[in-house]
Amino acid sequence: MKRILTIFLIFSAAGWVFGQNEIGSPDPWLLGVDTAQQFLQEVAVDRFEREGFWGGSISPDFGFITTRLFRGGPAAIQPIPAEEGMVILDEHVLGARIDFIRRGHTSFTIAPVRPIAIEGITKTVSVWVAGRNTNHELVLLIEDFFGRPFELHMGRLNFQGWRQMTVAIPPQMDDGIRGIVQQNFHHQHHAGIRVRGFRIDVNPWEAFGSYYIYFDNLRAVTDLFAEHHRDEDDMVDGW
Repeated sequence: MKRILTIFLIFSAAGWVFGQNEIGSPDPWLLGVDTAQQFLQEVAVDRFEREGFWGGSISPDFGFITTRLFRGGPAAIQPIPAEEGMVILDEHVLGARIDFIRRGHTSFTIAPVRPIAIEGITKTVSVWVAGRNTNHELVLLIEDFFGRPFELHMGRLNFQGWRQMTVAIPPQMDDGIRGIVQQNFHHQHHAGIRVRGFRIDVNPWEAFGSYYIYFDNLRAVTDLFAEHHRDEDDMVDGW
């Protein structure tokens, strides 16, 4: 019995290792694979092109925040394969300026006016960020199929210029209730998660003066197998 348990743990650990690629980013092809039937596709969640759609908030005890759009973007962005040949508006980035009035442990959020739904079963979410080489932490805020909120840490902003930051969406538990649930076998017409925004946890040693951060190209890799193989004559719930 002990030998069987040891072998199981070894293969479980190996599966987690092979679920990451060489540079440390999650591999969507190996996340939550419980069937040979997958139709993975990279999709644009938001390009930050709508004025006033994203806003910021911070405790007034610690500072003030201003958000606005700027022309420009990361030079290293690659086009989405499914959008080749299409004319896509992608001219702006979202900028946020935080003016600290007090040093301490705090955070601020960057959020859309309403949560953004991602169709299908999301494997990874990525966004391009220019965080000005600070020790602040970027957290992705989402809600699952049942509307329950979750926080996923994307990493520290201690780098120069633009960088694409990616986080994996953990697979739901087998009971369909625990974890980040993205689908329910009773309701096949509604699946996926919704992006509620980002939270930046501020390092108190760098909470002074004015801080600037920029976002562009919020994307996801999602499994659209169910959406592409749904019966056309099936009724849609939600009326």
